[in-house]
Amino acid sequence: METSLPHDGASAPAVPAGAVLLSQRRVYILPTGFGLLFALTVALVLLASINYNLSLGYVLAFLLAGLGLVAMLHTWRNLVQLEVSAGRTEPVFAGDAAVFQVLLVNNAGVARASIRLETAGALATSLDIPARGSSVARLHLGTQRRGWLKLPRIRVYTTYPLGLFRAWSWVELPLRALVWPQPENGDAPLPDRLPGSGEAGAGGRGTDDFAGMRTYQPGDSLRHVAWKALARDGRLVTKQFAGRTGQHLWLDFMLLPRAMGDEARLSRLTRWVLAAEAAGHAYGMRLPDREIAPGEGHPHCNRCLEALALYRLQGPKG
Repeated sequence: METSLPHDGASAPAVPAGAVLLSQRRVYILPTGFGLLFALTVALVLLASINYNLSLGYVLAFLLAGLGLVAMLHTWRNLVQLEVSAGRTEPVFAGDAAVFQVLLVNNAGVARASIRLETAGALATSLDIPARGSSVARLHLGTQRRGWLKLPRIRVYTTYPLGLFRAWSWVELPLRALVWPQPENGDAPLPDRLPGSGEAGAGGRGTDDFAGMRTYQPGDSLRHVAWKALARDGRLVTKQFAGRTGQHLWLDFMLLPRAMGDEARLSRLTRWVLAAEAAGHAYGMRLPDREIAPGEGHPHCNRCLEALALYRLQGPKG
């Protein structure tokens, strides 16, 4: 079994930007409650052997003491020189659990077993990391309000192999998740379309009459993709419509009743954004501090939801 570990300095492996290396100076170790009981047992065996001059008692006492020292070394080695870095996060609605991915990289030639991660508000997760490999830990944190949710400080620890000692290290990662406003309950009807600057009935992108097809472009609504044409000849094309190009669906914060309050109005707008996207409408959104031009597709939907999540918020919010 490989026992050597690189020292801090020039011989240590290069650490990618943003990753945290659990060097020897960052890893702490103390006996667990079971470890203290184990040490007390060894001491009692040794005292009994001295009192009654038991040769086999000496053998047992020194054997158990040696086992404890070897376990302490293996517990420490199981954690030291791991690389911890931030993974991906996905936006969630307020009230849902945000999932933070944390990447652990093992550059050593031995596997790391029973590595645990925990942080405030999240259940501990355990994983094994293969030799010269990596694993991804997922921490689930509950959300209560919109905005940025920063991942709290993480404790990485292990009690492998015998549970006699606990080695741990604290890690802070630049990882945060965007929390969208919680959609309003119920089925609030979408507002009426408002006249725009174009002329009704003019050719262009409308939603009434089929006007032909064109090559698919990123951001096109999947509802307008010609799936039959894709199945028939393998071409990804988008249906084009002509009609009421001069009418726009605007989701306006200021047109909602003031009695609702800001958060209630944001929840209503969130519900409308999801409903308009599901219906395949082209829609725009007006907030007191910004305006998003009419559009459609998932990128446009995410842009609107992000604007709602960060409305009048500054910086990351925990």
